[in-house]
Amino acid sequence: MLASFRPDDARRWTIGVIDGPNMPNLGNRSEKIYGPIRSLADLQALVRSTAEDLGVEVVPFASNHEGEILEFVHRTQHEVHGYVINPAGLTTYGEATRHALDDSTKPVVEVHFANTARHFAEVAPHFQQQTSRFTYTATGLVMGLRQYSYLGALLALTLALDDESFLDGGARRH
Repeated sequence: MLASFRPDDARRWTIGVIDGPNMPNLGNRSEKIYGPIRSLADLQALVRSTAEDLGVEVVPFASNHEGEILEFVHRTQHEVHGYVINPAGLTTYGEATRHALDDSTKPVVEVHFANTARHFAEVAPHFQQQTSRFTYTATGLVMGLRQYSYLGALLALTLALDDESFLDGGARRH
């Protein structure tokens, strides 16, 4: 069904999907924020199924350690056409990861289960200026839609990669 959004001759893209610190603990997190997804494996299965429907391949990666995420980006930057990242615990401090993604020259879509602007205002009103380090250099941002943020990001990134007039053909460099 989702493949009907794409041209018949669309290229099969490979997209890295990165989950940062605390996401491997997904089934134990607030159901109010994170919804019915019971585990990271469930989320990855949902993303993989949607990717198959779109005709794209995903390379999932999750870690609680920024160094491992950096190694993943460095290792895959010539194999993937773009990234979807939920920086999670790195959202406000993950400068090294943000740099690695930016240096990859690939389009990056930042995702969050929660609306982070609202979340920061509620949990830390004295830090209302607190924002994601990733938003400034990300190609796009999808947040506040729980697991559907990932699906929206995957669909949007796939269609953007298909559109040669978008992203200045940057995804096609490698």
